[in-house]
Amino acid sequence: MSGTSRSHAGPLGPPAAARPIGQGLVDAGLISAEQLQEALARQRASGSRIGQILIAEGWVRPLDFYRALAGQLGLEFVDLVQQPPDAALFDESQYDEYARLQYVPWRASGGAVTLALAEPDEAALQDLRSRYGPETRFVITSRLDILWSIQRMAQQRLVADAVCRRMRLDPEHSAADVLTRPQAMLLGAAAVVLTALLIWKPLLTLLGLNALFGLLLFGSFLLRAILVWKGSGTLYQAKSTPEELAALDERSLPVYTVLVPLFRDAAVVPKLAAALRALDYPRSKLDIKLVLEGDDAETIQACKKAGMEGNVELIVVPPGLPRTKPKALNYALPFARGQLITIYDAEDVPESGQLKKAVLAFRKAPWEVVCLQARLNYFNWRENWLTRLFTLEYSLWFDWYLPGLEALGIPIPLGGTSNHFRAEVVRAIGGWDPFNVTEDADLGVRFTMSGWRVGVLDSTTFEEANSRLGNWIRQRSRWVKGYMQTWLVYMRNPWRTFRRLGWKGFLGFQAFVGGTFLGPLAFPPLTAMYAYWLLTRTHALDPLFPAFVLDISLLLLLAGNGLLIYFHMLAGWHRGRHLLVFCALQLPAYYMLMSIAAWKALWQLCWRPHYWEKTEHGLTRVEAPGGSDVAEAA
Repeated sequence: MSGTSRSHAGPLGPPAAARPIGQGLVDAGLISAEQLQEALARQRASGSRIGQILIAEGWVRPLDFYRALAGQLGLEFVDLVQQPPDAALFDESQYDEYARLQYVPWRASGGAVTLALAEPDEAALQDLRSRYGPETRFVITSRLDILWSIQRMAQQRLVADAVCRRMRLDPEHSAADVLTRPQAMLLGAAAVVLTALLIWKPLLTLLGLNALFGLLLFGSFLLRAILVWKGSGTLYQAKSTPEELAALDERSLPVYTVLVPLFRDAAVVPKLAAALRALDYPRSKLDIKLVLEGDDAETIQACKKAGMEGNVELIVVPPGLPRTKPKALNYALPFARGQLITIYDAEDVPESGQLKKAVLAFRKAPWEVVCLQARLNYFNWRENWLTRLFTLEYSLWFDWYLPGLEALGIPIPLGGTSNHFRAEVVRAIGGWDPFNVTEDADLGVRFTMSGWRVGVLDSTTFEEANSRLGNWIRQRSRWVKGYMQTWLVYMRNPWRTFRRLGWKGFLGFQAFVGGTFLGPLAFPPLTAMYAYWLLTRTHALDPLFPAFVLDISLLLLLAGNGLLIYFHMLAGWHRGRHLLVFCALQLPAYYMLMSIAAWKALWQLCWRPHYWEKTEHGLTRVEAPGGSDVAEAA
């Protein structure tokens, strides 16, 4: 990986075009004969180039291989750290092309340009000659040198595009502004009208608000009941079978990019390395990018010392605002080489076959399916009360709600990890919104708004559930704030959102995205009023709760919450975690914690809308699963 030393590159003797590159590496003592035979076997199985296999497995250092390749081709090898490209030839606006074709302009002499490239196949050479002229010359360098040269020389442009590209493409749907001017004016007018009504007809106004709120809660409860019904019908309809996975020809597999954004995650890097190493996918076709913050020296050093294979590269994002995960992903996106892209978090332990399952699912899916969301769950679910309730919530959300949304054609707010994308579509829509602190939820809605579809993948990624209350509140308040941002963004033009989503998608968006923050905000006052009435049997609330309104409100409060408790029980039972069935009875206390986080989110939306509250990882005492344990945990 990028921490490789440059201190030695062994002599390879004179160029010998007839001698295979692998044999040349053996003769030079850079790899063993056994490694070469294993690499050739993997080449036959995967169809990858021999150099890609040797580097990806960590059997040869990139500098040694590319020096040998240069000798094989009779070309000069250049170390771009020691001999950097001529800045006058580097066009910042073309960094996308440089990254895609794996080259940089290096020198110019006598009217001819010399290009440094890493993958000198004939098609690439012809393409570059057509761009730069028939006199174009070539030298060989390593892919890592090209990666670092582009990052160094196009840094300002990369940062600017990571922050602004999405906003330039579609300013109406950017969360850079919390409220647009029309939204602010409408909100102000609504506040004035509501105040006037409260002064003029206070009881009637409060009664109307109570009825409206009850209607909204009823809609949210009803949708969740429908989602469980529809989602349960898809639980056992796997998108790939073990036989299909076993029969998969690895030569047909695409290059798969894995983006792993990290920030202050040094403690979990060794576990991350093990999880990535366990992925059942040809390493030569795995393009793993660890996306790091430039001022996070501890995590950068931990990654360099982790001993990861040669298919792992570091992308270092210059520090600056907004410091958010989506900005980091946007910065790394131009360097992604895969046809498919997925995102994992630092503590993730995906099932080993998840990438192959995604490939099969994409092949079977209609062309408009551009994203698959894997199911998420927690490996430390037994740790304490908080992790048990958190696991129940995730089990219901990802195992029942999301399949239900898929079945109904309602926008799916993605989870923050294990989203699998068609790379060209992510690029076409401008990547992620760097100002939205739940960029995943925003992207899921945006896909649907753009006419694409999101599906659910029959594979689970296990994460670390927050076991500490303060850490949980920080994480949850960020999630709720992001849902508020997403709702506000797509309600700037409600009619357009309605036309693009249809009535079912529009109402589902209101109930599922809007209801996710509206319910927790309303839970404390509604519960307090009910508790006050229950304990005192007061008549003070009678004007707000006539008999029929009181009956409906109590039905919503008791039956609605009882139904949610029952749904959580089903989700825990379906996961095989029968202990959690009884924990579901404690959900009202968990709802109160969600309400605290929601009110904190509302405060932050007003005063710190783009602040990304960091979730600390590596706090659990439970060992993450590995190997076959991951499949068993699912």
